[in-house]
Amino acid sequence: MRNMILTKRIIVYLVFEFILSIIVIPVLIFYGPFANIRNTLVTSAMTTFSHKYIVTLFLPQSKIDEIMKNSNNIATGSSNKNILNFTNSHDNTIEVYDISSNRFKGKVILIHDPTRIQVGVSSKLPKEGETVSTIAKENNAVVAINAGGFIGYVNGAWTGSGGIPGGIIIHNGKILYDNAYSTDGKIDLIGFTDDGKLLVGKYTLDEIKNAGIKEGVSFRPALIINGEPMIKKGDGGWGSTSRTAIGQRKDGTVIFLVIDGTFIRGLTGATLKDVQNIMLDYGAVNAANLDGGSSTTLYYKGKVINNPINPLGERMVPTIFYAK
Repeated sequence: MRNMILTKRIIVYLVFEFILSIIVIPVLIFYGPFANIRNTLVTSAMTTFSHKYIVTLFLPQSKIDEIMKNSNNIATGSSNKNILNFTNSHDNTIEVYDISSNRFKGKVILIHDPTRIQVGVSSKLPKEGETVSTIAKENNAVVAINAGGFIGYVNGAWTGSGGIPGGIIIHNGKILYDNAYSTDGKIDLIGFTDDGKLLVGKYTLDEIKNAGIKEGVSFRPALIINGEPMIKKGDGGWGSTSRTAIGQRKDGTVIFLVIDGTFIRGLTGATLKDVQNIMLDYGAVNAANLDGGSSTTLYYKGKVINNPINPLGERMVPTIFYAK
């Protein structure tokens, strides 16, 4: 009898502690003295499609807007292809490096010949995307990363099919898809010219055509333009998560960067400022963020070599960047 009473008391105590935690922890995070934690959580949640409720449940929209505005300090511009004067005498070397911190793990891929880079496209567009590994294998790729984003909500419902690309897709010099929306007539571009020069930033459609873009997609933000970092204050305002990015050195070497980060594995991921700094460390003169989070995937020599955080494994995406 005494054991039963003790057991009940323990259960009541645990239930009480659980309920108290549910109430107290959100209050401490969103209204306590931990502004950095709150701001990181807000920016992380609000830059995903499916986790905004974590923030909107506890904060008014006016406060969310204020945090997002103060956190997002990213300059804009466009690459000048004339500052890239490398020759086409590149070898076929591909180098793989591990990177890590106390918040994330990742890999850097260095592809010496920039003319090897192409855009791979899901064969099921505009109905569905395909996994990075599927598109890579269809194109006999040696290495590949996910590229552009997609429209996740259709008629107010989340599909997650990866079938409707956001922005522009260019392959072999042809515009395959143009779903870009812009208030100033400029499109976010991450594209390679015929001679392998990576251009990033905002361009009009005429500028894209005149630049001779052979392979390209849309995503943002550009992180390094003409050797200058675009984030000079703050962490970029997009929170911490898994990241995919692409860059280019002055000698033409292309940099694929993939970073894993999820609370489940004890890693929070990388901020955009982290990505920018890594790209600078590896000598990038132009670099841009690609679709991250659950989309982040790195394929190399027949298999995925990072740890995608999508619960079902690889996510369906519309496009990849790859090298044969």
